[in-house]
Amino acid sequence: MKPTSRRQNTSAAPLRKSLHPRNRHNQGYDLPALIKSHPPLGPLVKPNAHGQLSIDFADPLAVKTLNAALLLHDYQLVGWDLPEGALCPPIPGRADYIHYLADLPGLDRKDVRLLDIGTGANGIYPLLACRIYGWQCVGSDINTQSLENVALILDNNPDLKDRLLLRHQPDKNHIFAGIIQEKEFFDVTACNPPFHASPEEALKSSQIKTQKLARSRGEQTASKPTPTLNFGGQGAELWCKGGELLFLKKLVRESRIYSGQCRWFTSLVSKADNLKPIKKLIRKQGALDLREIEMRQGKKITRILAWTYI
Repeated sequence: MKPTSRRQNTSAAPLRKSLHPRNRHNQGYDLPALIKSHPPLGPLVKPNAHGQLSIDFADPLAVKTLNAALLLHDYQLVGWDLPEGALCPPIPGRADYIHYLADLPGLDRKDVRLLDIGTGANGIYPLLACRIYGWQCVGSDINTQSLENVALILDNNPDLKDRLLLRHQPDKNHIFAGIIQEKEFFDVTACNPPFHASPEEALKSSQIKTQKLARSRGEQTASKPTPTLNFGGQGAELWCKGGELLFLKKLVRESRIYSGQCRWFTSLVSKADNLKPIKKLIRKQGALDLREIEMRQGKKITRILAWTYI
């Protein structure tokens, strides 16, 4: 698959009403084509309340099957799968992150090296970066079972084995230490931090999301929704002590130590209240450039913070 062309954007991105201009999911899903590429999706596609073909986004199996179809049809990723309960990421939003990284100054090249912190069992960021732009990637995680699943995905896509390396982080108290090797240099890091401070908080958030999905389909919601995580996620994928804010503070402080071994450090920030204190800390650490990039998919807004000491 040929790398996608890139356009450089050297200013902070304004609010986007839709996906990144290079995102191939800008026009929605071609479900008949996806079913043709991945027949298991067929039985899960049905008309919604508006008479349009769709899936039940509250059904973990349907979401995972749609992802497998998208990755096969649009990115030629064969045999993508997840163990039960693992975080199942929305592909368009994850591709958006990679496209916005490619707009950062200095990343308009073919030999970019990306480090993904907490790659999870899905390995989605480095997999997309390899396929879309042909980047060299390293995916790190504290969970060996997650890394084993990504290794299985690579077994199904042998052309990526020399472009995506996997590294285990043995110390939960560190992020870059033990992963970035001596005299090693990365052009950019990516990270999707754990959102929540506890399993209970993660479950409550998922229940609210499930209720919103049901209302959007015109369905009645039960007073006590079934305790499921429709997009999956377990352990370090969804929560950590102190939640997103504490994780981001740790990431920013440790980035200063490796300031000479990476051009751009980046992370998603899901909670708007965390932006101000984290930006203040980044400036305090001595970053020479700090950018806030807003991404929008429908009504959902997420943000990337990108900073550099170089």
